[in-house]
Amino acid sequence: MKILLIEDDLSLQKGIFKGLNKLGYEADAASNGEEALALFFTNIYALVVLDLNLPILQGMDVLKAIRTENKEIPVLILSARHEVEYKIEGFDKGANDYLTKPFHFAEFDARIRALLRRNFKIGDTVLSIGDVKIDTAIKRLFVHNKEIELTKKEYRIIEYLCLRQGKTIPISEFVENIWGNDTEDALASFKVHLCNLRKKIPKNFIKNVRGQGYYVE
Repeated sequence: MKILLIEDDLSLQKGIFKGLNKLGYEADAASNGEEALALFFTNIYALVVLDLNLPILQGMDVLKAIRTENKEIPVLILSARHEVEYKIEGFDKGANDYLTKPFHFAEFDARIRALLRRNFKIGDTVLSIGDVKIDTAIKRLFVHNKEIELTKKEYRIIEYLCLRQGKTIPISEFVENIWGNDTEDALASFKVHLCNLRKKIPKNFIKNVRGQGYYVE
């Protein structure tokens, strides 16, 4: 499940981006309105996090363009503007929620989860491959309809594979997208989490192509 983060404060953007990754979300980040729309029109996102005070193209204009293209995608506005009139304008132009800065990340997480649950039908969020089911909205894995306890990294690995069913994913792609770097520590951590994950799911569900990577049929 992928989120578009639009925030021009690079320090805050980095912090939110890291937090989203830790929660198991994929994310793209943009620091101005023009860059944000370029990403939006070339990728598929489950949710947009939008700052209002952006360079080049203001947040309200970005919101208008998003709503012209897509009426359904949930949009969470993040803004330092506390005034009621800005909140009303945001909702009138199509925002689903409005969170003022500064904020607690736990509340930010809760609002994202609420928006994703509200926006998607159950059938849209569940991936079924054989005896394995993944609900990408609540980030849970089931085998034979029994929930399997996973760490966040284990969940990210299995979701990453299942969303790309049939494609062989190189190890470098896993560590870059899930760990955010390709250091030796990240590589070692990936191998440990993959090994533990494979013990929890049906044998040979995750297949290996020697020298190329891993895939799910």
